[in-house]
Amino acid sequence: MANAFRSFVDGFVDRQGRLCALLILPLSAVVIYEVIMRYLFNAPTIWGFEMTTFLYGLHYMLGLAYTELHGGHVKVDILTARIKKKTATVFAIVTNVAIFLPVMSLLTYWTWAFAIKSTQMLEKNATSWAPPIWPIKLLMAFSFTLLLLQGLSRLLRNISSLKNPS
Repeated sequence: MANAFRSFVDGFVDRQGRLCALLILPLSAVVIYEVIMRYLFNAPTIWGFEMTTFLYGLHYMLGLAYTELHGGHVKVDILTARIKKKTATVFAIVTNVAIFLPVMSLLTYWTWAFAIKSTQMLEKNATSWAPPIWPIKLLMAFSFTLLLLQGLSRLLRNISSLKNPS
């Protein structure tokens, strides 16, 4: 059961991360368009800066779980680099249970609460362009959910490696 969960989460996060990487294309297009409009035609857009913020924010948020899957988050491994692999795995399990899971569970809960409230009121950004921001908030909540699930997957992987050392 744990292996099926890990396999599903890891596979989903990997595919989602690769797809989310493509957000760099519309982000680049918006930035190039804004630069051309601003500096060649002296006609900046009212939406360019905000759109780049949204696209980059989504690119960043949707990449969190993918980065966790591939071990790309910054770590302070001064201690774990000097201890045995089994001890480092136990340390990873303890820190995951004591720090990661409680913090990510709360962040996930709160972002879903904010996202649902924002969606119910069809919230718009308080700018002259006034784009809807409730979809962004829903995607942020989804991102935290993926990161939480990826953290659970890593925890199960670490527990499994203690039971079945290779």
